[in-house]
Amino acid sequence: MATHRDVERGDKKGLEKLAEPFIDDSSKGVHRSKQTDQNAAGSIAMVLLSTAVAVCGSLEFGTCVGYTAPTQAALSIDLNLSVAQYALFGSIVTISAMIGAVTSGRIADTIGRKGAMALSSVFCVAGWLAIYFAMGAVSLDTGRFFTGYGIGIFSYVVPIYIAEISPKELRGGLTTINQLMIVTGSSISFLVGTVVTWRSLALIGIVPPVLLVIGLMFIPESPRWLAKVGREVEFQSSLRQLRGAKANISAEADEIHETIINLQKLPQAGVLDLFDARYIKPVIIGVGLMVCQQWCGINGIGFYASEIFKTAGFASGKSGTIAYALIQIPITIVGMILLDISGRRILLLVSSCGTCLGVFLTGTAFYFMGQAKFLGWAPLLAASGVLVFIAAFSIGMGAVPWLIMSEIFPLHIKGAAGSLVVLVNWLGAWVVSYSFNFLINWSPEGTFWLFSGFGIITIVFVVKMVPETKGKSLEEIQATINS
Repeated sequence: MATHRDVERGDKKGLEKLAEPFIDDSSKGVHRSKQTDQNAAGSIAMVLLSTAVAVCGSLEFGTCVGYTAPTQAALSIDLNLSVAQYALFGSIVTISAMIGAVTSGRIADTIGRKGAMALSSVFCVAGWLAIYFAMGAVSLDTGRFFTGYGIGIFSYVVPIYIAEISPKELRGGLTTINQLMIVTGSSISFLVGTVVTWRSLALIGIVPPVLLVIGLMFIPESPRWLAKVGREVEFQSSLRQLRGAKANISAEADEIHETIINLQKLPQAGVLDLFDARYIKPVIIGVGLMVCQQWCGINGIGFYASEIFKTAGFASGKSGTIAYALIQIPITIVGMILLDISGRRILLLVSSCGTCLGVFLTGTAFYFMGQAKFLGWAPLLAASGVLVFIAAFSIGMGAVPWLIMSEIFPLHIKGAAGSLVVLVNWLGAWVVSYSFNFLINWSPEGTFWLFSGFGIITIVFVVKMVPETKGKSLEEIQATINS
C-alpha cells in the first residue's frame, strides 16, 4: 500500500516529467540521460553477476541429482554394491536434502544468504571428495549424504537471494533461472557421465561450489537481510552496489524498511496454525502439488534413467540417457516462456497429461517385452515413453508447483507453510527414489503403470483444486482460493 510520502514522491516525479520538455538546456538533459543509462547498465551488471554466482548452487543441485543416472552400472560393479545398497546410495541424498531444506531458513537468517551458500558449498565439496575416494558403501553414502545436505540448503537460499537482490521488473525472469540451471546441471551429469568414470564425474561435481565460493568474494550480501539484522551501513552499501553508484536508492530503502517493520508486526505462524480453516485450502493445494510432482515418478526415472534404457533393450543405455539430457533444457526454456503467456494451470494440465501418457507407454512397452510381443518395436516405444515423460515434466510439473507455492500462501504463514511443503516434497522424493529399483525388479510394467495412475490423480487434482494465479495480486489469489 502506498504511503502519503510515496504519493508525494510520485507527484513530484510526475511534475518533473511534465517540465522536462520545457527545459532549455538540452545538453544537461542529454548528459543526465547518458548518466542514467550508465547507472542502469552498471546496476544490472552487478545484479546479473550476483545471480550468475548464486545459480552455481542450482547447477550443483542438478549435478548432484543427475549423478546416479549414468553411474549405476559402473559403481555397482566397482564397489560390489547390491540392489539395496545402491538404492540407499541413490536415495539418501533426498533424506539429507530434506534436513538441509528444513534447517536452511534458520541458517540463512543467522549467517546471511552468502554465508548459507558458502556453508552449503563446503558440504558439497566434502561430499564429492568422499565419493571420489570411496572404497565401499559407507564412504559412498557419507559423501552422498553431505552433498544432499548442501543442495537442500541451496534449494532454499538461492531463489531467496535472487529474489531479494533483483529489481521488481527483473525478479520473475531471474528467479526462473534457478530451475533452468538445475535442469542444466542434471543434463551435464547425464552427458558427461556417459564418457567419464564415476570418480571423474565426482570431481566435476566439485566445480560449481568452488566457483560459487570464489564468486561470493565479488558480490554483495542481500540488502534485505542486512536491513533485517540492523546492519544499516552495509545495507546502504549493498543496495547501492546493486542499483548503481549514483542511483537514488532512498525510495527502495524506505520500502524495504517499511516491509520489514510490517512483517515484524505479523504473528509468527507455527505448523499447527496451518490447519486453521482460513489456511487449510492453500495448504492442501501446496502439499497436493508436491505429492503429485514426486509420485509421477520423476526421481525414480531421473536417478536411474540409464538402467531403464538398458532394461528396455538398449545395449548400454547411453544413447537414451543423452537424448534424455538434451530434451530437458530446451523444453524447460519453453515452459519458462509460456508461464506468463498461457498461465500456470493450463501448463500443469498439459504437463500432467504428458507425464501420464509417457509412463503409460513405457509400461506398455515392458508388458509387450514380458509377453514376447512386438519385440522389434517395444524398446523404441519404451524410450519414446521416457522421453515424452521428461519433456512433459520439464514444461510444467518441474517448476510450476514451486511458483504456485510462492503465490498461494498469505505472507505471515509462508515460512511455516513453505517448510511443510518442502518437507513433503523431499519425503516423496526419497520414497520414490528408494523404492524404484525394488519396484522395477518386481514388475517393470507395473511400476510405470502405477506412476501413470498417479498422473490421472494429478489431472483430477489440478482441475478440482488448483486456481489460476497468473496476473493476480496476492489478495486476489486469496479471494479466489477462499471463494
